[in-house]
Amino acid sequence: MAAADAPRRGTAAARPLVPGLLVAAAAAAIAFVVSSLVPGLGPTTVAVVLGVVVANTGLQRAALAPGTAFASRRLLRTAVVLLGLQLPLAAVLALGWEGLVVVVVTVALTFFGTLLLGRALGLPPGRSLLVSTGFSICGASAIAAVEPLAEARKEDVTTAVALVTLCGSLAILVLPPLAGPLGLDPLAFGAWVGASVHDVGQVVATASRVDGALQTAVVVKLARVALLAPLVAGVGLSARRAARRAAAAGAVGDDAGPQHRVPLLPLFVVGFLLAVVVRSTGLLPAGLLEAAQVVQTVLLVVALYALGTGIRLRVLVRTGGRSLVLGLASWVLVAAVAYAGVRLLGL
Repeated sequence: MAAADAPRRGTAAARPLVPGLLVAAAAAAIAFVVSSLVPGLGPTTVAVVLGVVVANTGLQRAALAPGTAFASRRLLRTAVVLLGLQLPLAAVLALGWEGLVVVVVTVALTFFGTLLLGRALGLPPGRSLLVSTGFSICGASAIAAVEPLAEARKEDVTTAVALVTLCGSLAILVLPPLAGPLGLDPLAFGAWVGASVHDVGQVVATASRVDGALQTAVVVKLARVALLAPLVAGVGLSARRAARRAAAAGAVGDDAGPQHRVPLLPLFVVGFLLAVVVRSTGLLPAGLLEAAQVVQTVLLVVALYALGTGIRLRVLVRTGGRSLVLGLASWVLVAAVAYAGVRLLGL
């Protein structure tokens, strides 16, 4: 009887997720339709905006919360894993040492520079860490990867996602008209976009507005994505050391042991690395890779709608002024560092 009842218990446990997941899926469908009708407006941006509208007009009912919570965590992490299937290491290495130097320096200066700016602005360390990761690597996917290692609240996560969505959307409008005044030919503009714009979809939308820039932009962007795992491992190592120092100083009690056992890489980031390895073997057929990319995009859009439902404008207005300053400053920093690298190394 117990064995027979197990599937029923599993079905009952999954039942509360259904309403929220159905609404999130419908919102994602709307986001794709709107994106197809408005050039330059990506579905991820539309999804976040829809989530914010639903949350702040009282439409996010309690019955939807379990499903949207599931989507904002589990589906987003699954999307991170599938992102690895878009990353052939051969394409990254084809950039040459100049391109790799630009990517590594841009990521490092943006990450540590944003952390310092967040400290100067008096923001919580967890929020500064999430913003730093999102702006330096790949937007919401990077935020999801580092969130298990950050001492951050839910509003820190939603604020970071809102900031990378806002600034990435601004990049689609602001960067293409600057190509001429800044003296960037299509290849150099593509390198600049790939090294400075946050989300992969935002990179594609921005680079597509300048003929001949898209391929370079995507390859450079994928090189940034390749740094996701090393960056997360570094954050994990730093968190371990901080926990040990706190334990040695007697600042923590019974929780010190579990903190020391936190893995350097969350399991889904390990999955991302395995996906990169599988993609780099060249054994997967093109059709399967294309299908995986579609699934990854859909899951990301669903998850970002769910994250958007956690953004409360009243809270953001009350606490987000300094966060907005940090986001805009980080956006300018990553664009400036990437531009300097592209010009200095002649990409």
